[in-house]
Amino acid sequence: MQVLTPAPRPWRHFLPAVAFALAACGGGGGSATAATPAPSNKWSLVWSDEFNAAAGTVPDAKTWNYDLGNAENNGWGNREFQYYTNQARNAQHDGAGMLVITAEKATNPGPCWNGKPCEYTSARIHSNNKVSFTYGKVEARMKLPTGKGIWPAFWTLGTDIATNPWPKSGEIDIMEFVPQTPNSTYGTLHGPGYSGAQGIGKSIDLGAPVIDDFHTYTIIKRPNEIVWYVDGRQYHRLTPADLPAGGTWVFEKPFFVILNLAVGGDWPGAPDATTPATSQMKVDWVRIYKED
Repeated sequence: MQVLTPAPRPWRHFLPAVAFALAACGGGGGSATAATPAPSNKWSLVWSDEFNAAAGTVPDAKTWNYDLGNAENNGWGNREFQYYTNQARNAQHDGAGMLVITAEKATNPGPCWNGKPCEYTSARIHSNNKVSFTYGKVEARMKLPTGKGIWPAFWTLGTDIATNPWPKSGEIDIMEFVPQTPNSTYGTLHGPGYSGAQGIGKSIDLGAPVIDDFHTYTIIKRPNEIVWYVDGRQYHRLTPADLPAGGTWVFEKPFFVILNLAVGGDWPGAPDATTPATSQMKVDWVRIYKED
């Protein structure tokens, strides 16, 4: 197993979400000793957002909440330089079936972790208290941006994050991309004893620049197993047996979905004069399936 040590992506403060629960794909948690049914690899769609709303409209409030700001926990824990907003300029439908998350150069949009004005605005949306999954297949079709410091991500956190702080809540990074490795994306698991730079990660080389086309990023989450895919190609699989000594498997419970476009941070590095003034992450859809 190839174990990478990307810069930490710890949980960052989120605002309380309104109460409208759609618990997709399985009931409450379980334990690492739960009986494991044989996989069928047959799937039924239980929830999706196809992003088919009118151009200029913001993400559906029945599904998505916003994280706001920057300064909490040292720039979201990674010394990032974007200020997250809930404005349409940073997250809106394009009228052609896409959600577009935009990071753009800005003049003093709000304070950054370093005491100076942030350099960019962007958006980070999440489905906590609205859509979650315990087991099943979770995937998104996306087209990613690049540039110095540009850091798009599609990931999940345990729904108990408010009462069970990171990394005890668990984190599954379905997709992360940094410009240093233009042909590759990463999937990583974080939990007690293997978080931050010690997260258990692996990359996949797509054989061409990631940004050239749309790709589908997927995890399959079963009892005691998480498997990562890009465009249907498996590249990473973890079970409790793969954890380091002292590590704890904390994934037999519900998780919620996060989409964000960061600028800067410990892993991709700070933006510079070559960083695009505007970068866009396009999301065609997000879907959750149950295994029949």
